Amino acid sequence: MIFRLTRFVRSLLVALAYSAIGATAVLLIAGIVYLNQQADLEVWHLADLDAEFTEASGVTTFAAYLAREERLFEQLNEKVYARIAADERRQINRYHRNSLSDPARRSPNWNRSFVRRAASPKAGVLLLHGMSDSPYSLRAIGEKLNAAGATVLGLRLPGHGTAPSGLVEVRWQDMAAAVRLAMRQLADEVGASGEGAAPPLYIVGYSTGAALAVNYALATLDDGALAKVDKLVLLSPAIGVSSAAVLAVWQARLGHLLGLEKLAWNVILPEYDPYKYGSFAVNAGDLVYRLTTQIQSRLDALSGSGKLEGFPPLLAFSSVVDATVSAPALVSGLFERLPAGGHELVLFDINRMAEIEPLLKFDPAAAVRALRDNPERAFALSLVSNENANSRRVVELTLASGEQRPREAALDLSWPDGVYSLAHVALPFPPDDPVYGGQAVRQGGVIQLGDVALRGERGVLQIPASDILRLRWNPFFPYVEARVLAFLALDAG
Repeated sequence: MIFRLTRFVRSLLVALAYSAIGATAVLLIAGIVYLNQQADLEVWHLADLDAEFTEASGVTTFAAYLAREERLFEQLNEKVYARIAADERRQINRYHRNSLSDPARRSPNWNRSFVRRAASPKAGVLLLHGMSDSPYSLRAIGEKLNAAGATVLGLRLPGHGTAPSGLVEVRWQDMAAAVRLAMRQLADEVGASGEGAAPPLYIVGYSTGAALAVNYALATLDDGALAKVDKLVLLSPAIGVSSAAVLAVWQARLGHLLGLEKLAWNVILPEYDPYKYGSFAVNAGDLVYRLTTQIQSRLDALSGSGKLEGFPPLLAFSSVVDATVSAPALVSGLFERLPAGGHELVLFDINRMAEIEPLLKFDPAAAVRALRDNPERAFALSLVSNENANSRRVVELTLASGEQRPREAALDLSWPDGVYSLAHVALPFPPDDPVYGGQAVRQGGVIQLGDVALRGERGVLQIPASDILRLRWNPFFPYVEARVLAFLALDAG
């Protein structure tokens, strides 16, 4: 990309280039210029929604959290929906009422917290979505768990479900405080009768929600006042992210110092998705980094104390390739740090029939083989991969803790044509998901993003080609669903 620099900036770059210190300054100024060339900020990037919950809000009950959430969505209507510019009233703008992307076109609005109660609950399940997402992310698995007899609480994490501006200043401590409120509410929901032993409490977390679930479970080992969690299920867990995230926050701070608001954003994109922000604030990445660092600090503090023996059984699902979080860090930063305790990691291999190997930057096969062959592995490992190099059908290869010879089970599932791997964003969504599924029944009047496959010239579409081509649904979701129900003992009729 060629930038039109002002005469002053060009002169400054030339002058600074002649000094050793100047070389660094040149890079800094060039970076600022590059970042400031992003699209203009809109009302949804700038709106101050001060009704959002924070750790310091003084909210002590989940009912009060929901009341504050109600006020928050009233603010969203007043400060965003009612104020969008005429040229932004597009059919794929989620903040244009009655557009194809308007969340209100579907009922309920899945951007908000929800509770699905069971008459006689067998369990209580808290659902924690990912960064920049909404409670919709775990809607499908939540509905299945509720149908199986669980009371399900889908929490809208602070900063989410409203406008991207919500992620500019939110902290991980705000999200952790909301999780504590939700868990207390869930414990009250399923134990309200007081008759006999209370049903178990589980957490299902996706991406950053998975990190919050782990953080909460670790906190319970030190704080007996917290409602105990009996089991954890993690999807595409954010246990490790790039260390560059710790530096990224300085971009936003520099932007604030210089009055350049765009520097608070890594990406500024159209808001076409009804349940996920397109734009991504620098603070959001910094938040995940700080949360994952907090998890490692908690593990350090608990190691050797014997308390980690009380960590709840864990079932995690991850693709062997993930552009959002570090899949190897899930092993080194969590599974290898936990003592044996009924934990299992499920990995989805790349499609070995796709003849994609010559195009790969790296092949994860060696890392998977090293994990499989590790005699000190204290957790079970399952790999979902092609039954052979000539078939798209997949099998499950399972090794118990310490085992090296896998047991094979057919799954009656196959890789779809043209799909070479899963993606970070795909794991929680079934093939027939009405928004993100690739096999959804078409509905008029609402956007469907799972089967968009357009070809043409670059730079023409509002939606980036990288977003269009990224897999948004999981062809192996029935397997994930069955494994989760069995792990949580909710698979009986």
